[in-house]
Amino acid sequence: MPVISEPHQYNEDALYVDLAAIVDQPLHLKCEGFNFAGSIKLKAATEMVEAAERRGVIHPWSVLVESSSGNLGVALSLLAASKGLRFVCVTDSRCNLATRRMMEALGAEVHVMTDPDPEEGLLGARLRHVRELLASDEKYVWLNQYGNTDNWRAHYRRTAPEIHREFPDLDVLFVGAGTTGTLMGCARWFREHAPEVRIVAVDAAGSVTFGDAPGRRMIPGLGSSVPSQFLERSLVDDVVRVEEADTVRMCHRLARRGFLFGGSTGTVVSGATRWLAEHGTPGTVSVALAPDLGERYLDTVYQSNWVEALYGDDVLRDEEETVPAQRACSA
Repeated sequence: MPVISEPHQYNEDALYVDLAAIVDQPLHLKCEGFNFAGSIKLKAATEMVEAAERRGVIHPWSVLVESSSGNLGVALSLLAASKGLRFVCVTDSRCNLATRRMMEALGAEVHVMTDPDPEEGLLGARLRHVRELLASDEKYVWLNQYGNTDNWRAHYRRTAPEIHREFPDLDVLFVGAGTTGTLMGCARWFREHAPEVRIVAVDAAGSVTFGDAPGRRMIPGLGSSVPSQFLERSLVDDVVRVEEADTVRMCHRLARRGFLFGGSTGTVVSGATRWLAEHGTPGTVSVALAPDLGERYLDTVYQSNWVEALYGDDVLRDEEETVPAQRACSA
């Protein structure tokens, strides 16, 4: 029976879903959303905050500030509340309303950017606002998830070894790319300890992370409008780019089988399924990381008006026709 005194002390790290019956591919999904922050970002947030505390960067009067599309903001809100610190999250209009309300419920102050930077989009606008806060008062402490090496170290120290412990014969690992902290932490660990494992990055179409032209991205989480400061391309064996319509379809496909996951998870599973269909074999042992759960996406990814307005009236038609047929066959 786990007994904790601080919210970040609990994280379920050994829960996997066998998706073979749903996606018709040999894929296990590592569920990272079962903690009080609801996402994998609790690992990076904890590592960055506690490392800053050890270095004496954070004081009782400090105000933490970070740019986040949502999940890291929630994790830092939780940590700040637990430690008696103030926290300002700088986000943008794509951040889910439920996520913003969660941060505010935890005592955070949320600044929402609505006007994109001409060259670096909404993320550029967020980063500019963070720098303005830092220049205005020395009480602000920016953890900087985009350049803080403790971001990827959290996954080098925890996530990758957790996966290897449960899947010592792993062939392929699928990891979504945002800041690339999770991706690089896992990639570095496996290159050093199990170099035979293939590392496949899953990126959102419209992201510039792997050198593509920027495009519209409405689902927060994966992808970026500015180059990653962590990425070492040589550590990544392959890259799959996923259109947001495919992300939505996969989220609904999983939900119709009882698994309500977030947009980032839908992207990763969609990309992994496509890669395995092209390169996998019946004996392939593969794992994909599910960064979060789906409750925060009820007003977006799982809201029909929002989906149809952005991706068209028929975006879910094939999924609605396919899933009942699968159920009938399995029955």
